[in-house]
Amino acid sequence: MRAEPSIEPEQGIQSPNLEDCLKLLKGERDEQRLAGLLLVTKFCKAEDHSSLLRVYDAVGPRFLYRLLRTGMGSGFNENRDAYLSLSITVLAAFCRVPDIASSEDMVLNIPLVLEVISTQSGSSVLQECYEFLYLVSAASGNGITRFCESEGIKILASQMSALQDGSHLMELSFKLLQLILGRMSFEIFQNNDLSDISVIVAAIARQFAVLHNSLKFEALHLLNAILTSKDSTQLRNALRLHPQDSWSTNIHTGIIAVLQNRVAPAERLQALILAESMVSMHGEDWLVSQVNTNDARDPASANMCLLLVLEQSRVEIAVLLNELAYLKYEAPQDTSATAEAIFTKQHNVAVAYSLVEKIIKLISNVEENDGNLLDEGTLTKLILQLNETIAVVLEYLEDAKEHGQKKGDDLLASVRIIGSYLAEAPLACKEKVQDLLGYMLSIEGEDEQRPFYSVCFLLPMLSQITMKIEGCKALASCKGLEAVLDCFNKLVGSNAFLEDNGCIFLACDTIVNLLLKKDKMHMMLDESAIVRLLKALAYWSDNTDEMSSMMMAASICALVFEYTSEEALLNRPDFNYSTLRTLYLLIARCLTSSEQGTKEDMDLSEIVSSGFSRWAHRYPRIREAVKT
Repeated sequence: MRAEPSIEPEQGIQSPNLEDCLKLLKGERDEQRLAGLLLVTKFCKAEDHSSLLRVYDAVGPRFLYRLLRTGMGSGFNENRDAYLSLSITVLAAFCRVPDIASSEDMVLNIPLVLEVISTQSGSSVLQECYEFLYLVSAASGNGITRFCESEGIKILASQMSALQDGSHLMELSFKLLQLILGRMSFEIFQNNDLSDISVIVAAIARQFAVLHNSLKFEALHLLNAILTSKDSTQLRNALRLHPQDSWSTNIHTGIIAVLQNRVAPAERLQALILAESMVSMHGEDWLVSQVNTNDARDPASANMCLLLVLEQSRVEIAVLLNELAYLKYEAPQDTSATAEAIFTKQHNVAVAYSLVEKIIKLISNVEENDGNLLDEGTLTKLILQLNETIAVVLEYLEDAKEHGQKKGDDLLASVRIIGSYLAEAPLACKEKVQDLLGYMLSIEGEDEQRPFYSVCFLLPMLSQITMKIEGCKALASCKGLEAVLDCFNKLVGSNAFLEDNGCIFLACDTIVNLLLKKDKMHMMLDESAIVRLLKALAYWSDNTDEMSSMMMAASICALVFEYTSEEALLNRPDFNYSTLRTLYLLIARCLTSSEQGTKEDMDLSEIVSSGFSRWAHRYPRIREAVKT
């Protein structure tokens, strides 16, 4: 708060003391009270809470309310501005005392002070108005509630865009917003026009871009508080549809400034959190699309944000994983401090992982579209940093393996980021990946009873490496086929995955690749695994009308039939002819459709027809299904 300076009396003139002021404030006439208040502003210091409390008790809240009303009154009154200035000044001074600021009388003044702000734009009392609102809101939850109920957010939005960059008024606005978001973020997003909050976000974003002092970091923290709030979904959707123009570019500029300068590690992490929010809203292209015309001519400038974000993410991942390993394996366990630290670091590493995955996707899209979004030099730098990052993550998993850890969302997230990169570069870190492949396939999330998502994350890589015998041997040697089969069984049993069958086809490709090379690896399937797989194939074929899905199911079925016979299957108590008949009809349909479909479908059809010719004699009833 801005405190009125203490005025020293001139030599030979006796200055008024507190008792003189109190006598005037307790006078019967308003003129006496006004004189007393004027004297208070001359010699009462803002930090002298005891004196301020005595003065407040003497003048009383009702007189202060009337004075404020008079200063706000309409019509001609040559003293009105003076009354308004005096009332706002003393109210702000009194609210330096928490007991006064938290009183209901001060809370009741909030709508009036907001009205002053909305009607006195540019007035000299605005700073005291903001100070009053901040002090009352800080002292009382009721103050924040009254502020919001009195359209405080709308008024604040209308003011912030016009405030001077880095001004004390802007700083007070930030502090007020921090209080509100800390206590009632849900109500803010539910009970206010999202356009008002969007205006506030834009104003904060500008400060984040243009300032070079501590307020820049306050802006950073505020943006994160707003955009990462669990209640901000509607706002993020609104901002996603909002023209990105200056507010998004300002955030882009601010993130670059933080990451390329010497700032505290905590602020760098905050910048990454904000970058992740923006990429989640606008897509990974946001990292390279927020450049002006001059920057666009210089690839180094155009890609600066992308390179800085990946570099800082790599650093954060290395630091956080090292700290996590210490907390999990060396620090004292079963303490609340350790548990809290682990939770925080896991959350932060998830942010860095997310950004790295988005950048991997960006690179993948560039390569697929053969676009010029990234030049060759930038791509080389990105790939080198990604290789270093993945190597660090693999070391973290190796450490976890040595400590016998297989369960944890941080481990699962580590497998996911590795799977994302290996999907694009299946031979990266080849030896380390092969050493850890079986372990990675065994990792479970906190809520999983059996490994599933870890296998799903690695399927893109597995489907590629198993195209060669070396990859098949690597997967078979760590019992990876069983993991893929378990994953496939769960995939086809879930309606969600049946609707989006990308994972199913990756699992199928992996299974087909392994089964086609079984003779070179001397690979065997036990009967229970065969039965589970055939049941899953029957269920899948019953629940799809897509010819490509049926052709894939039939080709796997044809390869599995090599391992057994009709008699052996029907002798098992966990298998019946109804399931077998479904598979017969599936194969029959695919045999009659062999001349149709894509090249891939025709390749699968060839697997079905050649398999049929080899094992049909062991399945007597299949010929009836084919004839029918």
